[in-house]
Amino acid sequence: MKVVIQRVTGASVSIDGSVVGNISKGLLVLAGFECADTDDDLEWMCRKLTGLRIFDDADGVMNLSVKDIGGEILIVSQFTLMASTKKGNRPSYILSAPGEIAEPLYEKFKSMVSADLGREVECGRFGADMKVSLVNDGPVTIIIDTKNKI
Repeated sequence: MKVVIQRVTGASVSIDGSVVGNISKGLLVLAGFECADTDDDLEWMCRKLTGLRIFDDADGVMNLSVKDIGGEILIVSQFTLMASTKKGNRPSYILSAPGEIAEPLYEKFKSMVSADLGREVECGRFGADMKVSLVNDGPVTIIIDTKNKI
C-alpha cells in the first residue's frame, strides 16, 4: 500500500461536477493498493496516518497530528500510485491490485481510519473519474509505502 498525504486547508473531490467529499483543515490522502497488501498493512498505515505529527503547535513546530487538531481526512483511491516507470515511457500498473481486490482494501482502510479518527472520513468513489481540488498547506506532502516500514 502506498499513500500520498497532503496537509490541506481545504480539499474536495467531485464526480460529474458534483462534490462527493469535502474537508476543511486536515489531510488529503491518495491511496493505492497492491495484491500483496494485508490487514497488517492497512492497520500500520492507519496508525501512521492518524498519528503523523505534521501540524504546527503553538510554537510553529510540526508536532501535532490530525487527531490532535480535530482535523478531517479525505481519502481518494488512486491506482496510479502503484505505477512502475522502469522501462519505457508508458507506466505499467502491473503492481496495482485489480478492482475486486483493491476495492475491499479501500473500504476496510476507510473504516479503520474513521474508527481511529473518531469520526467518518470523507472519500471519493472507487473506480470513478474524479476531480480533486486542494489547497496544500505549507506545502506539506509526504509519501508512505507499507513496503518500507523498516
